[in-house]
Amino acid sequence: MVWDPDTTRGGRFVVSHPFRRVREMDGARSCRGEHGIGIRAAMTLSLLCGALLAIAVLSEGAVHADEKAQLADSVSYASPLEVMLSADGSRLYVLCQESEEIRVLDANSYALIKKIAVGRVPRGFSLSSDGKRLFVTNSWDDTLSVIDTKTLTVSATWPVGAEPSGVVEDGQGKRLFVANRISNDVAVLDAETGAEEKRLLAGRGASYLTLSPDGSRIYATHVYPNPARLRTGMENRTAPESEITVIDAARAVVVDRMPLHAIAGVFHAAFSADGRLGVVAEYHPKNLVTLAHLEHGGAFEDTITVFGADVGKTVEVPLDELERYASQPFGVAIAPDKSRIYVTSGGSELVTVIDLSRLLAYIHAHPSGFVQDLSASANYVVTRVGVGSNPRGLTLTKDGRRLFVANRLDDTISVIDTRTNKVTATIRLDGPKKVSSLRRGEQTFYTARYSFQGQIGCANCHIDSTFDGLTWNLEPDGFGRNIVDNKLIEGVKNTEPYKWNGGNPNIPTECGPRTEKYFWRSENYDDLTLADLALYVRSLEPRPNRWRLAESELTPVQESGKAIFERAVDKFKKPIPETNRCSFCHSGPKGTNQKLFDVGTHKATDNGGLLKSAPLTNIALTAPYLHDGSARSLEEIWTVYNPADKHGRTNDLTKDELNDLVEYLRTR
Repeated sequence: MVWDPDTTRGGRFVVSHPFRRVREMDGARSCRGEHGIGIRAAMTLSLLCGALLAIAVLSEGAVHADEKAQLADSVSYASPLEVMLSADGSRLYVLCQESEEIRVLDANSYALIKKIAVGRVPRGFSLSSDGKRLFVTNSWDDTLSVIDTKTLTVSATWPVGAEPSGVVEDGQGKRLFVANRISNDVAVLDAETGAEEKRLLAGRGASYLTLSPDGSRIYATHVYPNPARLRTGMENRTAPESEITVIDAARAVVVDRMPLHAIAGVFHAAFSADGRLGVVAEYHPKNLVTLAHLEHGGAFEDTITVFGADVGKTVEVPLDELERYASQPFGVAIAPDKSRIYVTSGGSELVTVIDLSRLLAYIHAHPSGFVQDLSASANYVVTRVGVGSNPRGLTLTKDGRRLFVANRLDDTISVIDTRTNKVTATIRLDGPKKVSSLRRGEQTFYTARYSFQGQIGCANCHIDSTFDGLTWNLEPDGFGRNIVDNKLIEGVKNTEPYKWNGGNPNIPTECGPRTEKYFWRSENYDDLTLADLALYVRSLEPRPNRWRLAESELTPVQESGKAIFERAVDKFKKPIPETNRCSFCHSGPKGTNQKLFDVGTHKATDNGGLLKSAPLTNIALTAPYLHDGSARSLEEIWTVYNPADKHGRTNDLTKDELNDLVEYLRTR
């Protein structure tokens, strides 16, 4: 049953099937089940002809009229990312990222009360301690919307840091804390005026904040691994390190940094009502071994970390089991009676239900840890509840009997009865509509259903359709060979060929045969699915650049760096060969001439020396650098890894001049 909260009808239930792919093509219907197997084989020839044409349209080049139409269609989606109940439990607030609004529903009838427009690409929200205000972070315009929960109107819009993501007020209502994903910090604001008091250094990609039940501590998580503190020459082959940043709410100071070893990607946290147990959802990548051992969880483990007085230390807990994975854990909640933990998995499209007492017993019986044991979860996982496409945020009612889950990519909220662990209703945020090719491509990007045993999806390595800050060893190049840095995919359209060695000529090749063979271990994209996926990847536009001034003007320092970038003569009046000029290899609007070069960064583990000139789009965000991630910063590209001046003529530059060059690159 699906609930349509249409106030013109007073709300109604309509019949719906469990989530599956349904496409209308020339009057015929093609359904794909859980494993993506086509049902109507008789349509193969006609579909193949049409699909080949579709993929041809999506090859690199100009955007065609049908692609523009599909891109325009995307604005009609709500894309619910987070859900939260009002203090009295009467209202359900839904953060809709794509429609850029907060939708307010009656928590019992599910009828729509109001839509409230906020800023660009909202990412997080929370209520004030008295419940009178709702704070919403707008990640693409660096603002915070303040909503009056009585009038359901925006009462103020405050500027905050670079890409604000999480927000929480302290228990006294005096200060507001905002996690900024790009500036890697937590801004401390006056809760009444929005005036900024200071910044607290957090982990890289600071994103989610959680207040302890007693209001004394704020716990901050981050989505990209922290950079290595010291240069050892092996930074690209050491395990990622993350942290939970603990802030004293009263003093607004960092009092602890809880290390999370081998973790890269930490998302929501939750606490038991008594404050004795905390839990965070996270990714555990296996990027130091060759991506081949799939039967043991080839690329990722999906885990939570529990901490607090009940366990005495941080303990990493696997969610996966043999032949079944909980890909892309994101949201987490603990039942009010402390009986269950609930974790959403965006790639596996399910909610994992954990018996908390059994989990604690298992932890105390295995003090040495059990994170590598895929049989462990059978001892504490009660069930896995299938929900909609890309489930993310979740929230429990005060009595713990209903669990609301935001299904971002099918515009629904699943309502789970926690006594039966069954979905009893599905709230539809928009009326039924034909799903566009662009939305189908996004669903494919985020799901893990195509991979071997449902282990991973594209979004595992491209968090929120960006990157992950990791280096990987992909075995097609040989075990231990060609270590590669994972690149940002925003603005990737028309920057072919792809891969660092330019081995893939276009996006359909990059996302199709290569991905299926070496990541999914199966060839199960039909041609239309691949066309949809390529369309989505091509649609990803770069986020706003925080280093540019208004109207794309440059500061004097950036102008100086631009002159160095474009120079044809060095400081000794000697001509710089064209192929060794920054502006030659990194020409064009996206900073690449799309050709291969030897820039002197060849390593003993590399099979070849020629590399494609990397695009410069938002290059400031994407450390580490170079093809193998060996440079921790932009500065190290030239101060450490360019001794022979093959990667641009830079050894004649002073430190200040090199700093100017870096400042200019940050504006790209």
